[in-house]
Amino acid sequence: MATTRVSPAFSGEVLHRLAQRIRGPLIQPTDPVYDRARALYNGMIDKHPALIVQAADVADVVATVEFARDNGVLLAVRGGGHNGGGLGSCDDGVVLDLINMDGVRVDPTTRTARVEGGATLGQVDHATHAFGLAVPAGIIGTTGIGGLTLGGGIGYLARQYGLSIDNLLGVDMVLANGHFITASAQEHPDLFWAVRGGGGNFGVVTAFLFQLHPVDTVIAGPTFWPLEQLPEVMRWYREFIVQAPEELNGFFAILKVPPVPVFPAELHGETVATIVWCYTGAPDQAGPLFDQVQAVGSPLLHAVGPMPYPALQSMFDPLLPPGLQWYWRADFFNEIPDAAIEQHLAYARALPTPLSTMHLYPIDGAAHRVGRRDTAFSYRDATWAGVFAGIDPDPANAGAIKTWSVGYQEALHPYSAGGAYVNFMMEEGQDRIRATYRDNYDRLARIKATYDPNNLFRVNQNIRPA
Repeated sequence: MATTRVSPAFSGEVLHRLAQRIRGPLIQPTDPVYDRARALYNGMIDKHPALIVQAADVADVVATVEFARDNGVLLAVRGGGHNGGGLGSCDDGVVLDLINMDGVRVDPTTRTARVEGGATLGQVDHATHAFGLAVPAGIIGTTGIGGLTLGGGIGYLARQYGLSIDNLLGVDMVLANGHFITASAQEHPDLFWAVRGGGGNFGVVTAFLFQLHPVDTVIAGPTFWPLEQLPEVMRWYREFIVQAPEELNGFFAILKVPPVPVFPAELHGETVATIVWCYTGAPDQAGPLFDQVQAVGSPLLHAVGPMPYPALQSMFDPLLPPGLQWYWRADFFNEIPDAAIEQHLAYARALPTPLSTMHLYPIDGAAHRVGRRDTAFSYRDATWAGVFAGIDPDPANAGAIKTWSVGYQEALHPYSAGGAYVNFMMEEGQDRIRATYRDNYDRLARIKATYDPNNLFRVNQNIRPA
């Protein structure tokens, strides 16, 4: 049930003046749509903002930023809303929701796309696929392009084409002072460096300009192995994937086979070791590569075949609707030693719920050809980004999935590179944020002091002004 907490700053003439400046909906706790508008992807997070502005355009963004700044109220910026820690919302403050700013304009001649900050990966894929093109970004179609990109952008195409930020040509932004600017390698290059991995710390990105790549039909899908074969498969995988052609990507997962018709009924509910593949190379080369895969252990299922790239990107969407309970922990990894594999097997055997999972995403290849100081994303020397995700629809299981996720990450952390992918972090404190940015943190703090000296944009994995 909605609360009626309203800050005094939002009363009377002040609120009226904001309403006069914006075209999009201005939603308060007493409005019938309030609970739907405030709901987050992560059902474990329940926040009650005093005001939600669903911006219609850049002018609405400017007006909302200035309103929050001038009235000294907390401001949260929401793109696609997937953020694990619920950092697209806040209690008692203003949520600037970009849900209605979701346009995608593709230029097939220059192979670029201009994408508004509220668009999802599914919307981007729909627009670019019509031209046989794609931007490297994520694995779930309902993810917001904004948050994913600002944190780095790991996905199926990372080994071949790099992270999302490696394909970012420029951004349009509204800064804390209300100014609208474009940041690129030529304009505000320091800010452009910072937004490529530094999260939403520096302003509201209203549009991204991406370089696209020719990706149309891919050869993709999962291979399942019995859980007891996890050590054998993971030892093979850690050697195979880093030597495989960069056109081949495969993330390692531990999961329970979902009860969907595409999988044999006898496998439903079984915990399996899995690799989800994506191959973009010459079709006649796929056979020899996947012959190697099927020669490992005794696969239960090898459901790999040609499909449109957007079909792969949206494969998990029906299993992960908004409103599930989520608790994420994460780390980067340079290696997967045998001792770590033992821990993977132990936590796989203790998988707490049918949707809970572990993923290891390869980030070598093209992602390694960018220097660790060339963008704010520091872990260019890491080989995998790992995430330990406890997931379940029932709030009664929130404690169990959190305990499993935290325990798993802590058991693997001694074998990690130290920091984590910022998009997979909950609110874990400043030490974890510093570990994520390593020696890029101080430069980020100086840029933060230039563009947001009063830390207006602090509902995030916050980089504090130097």
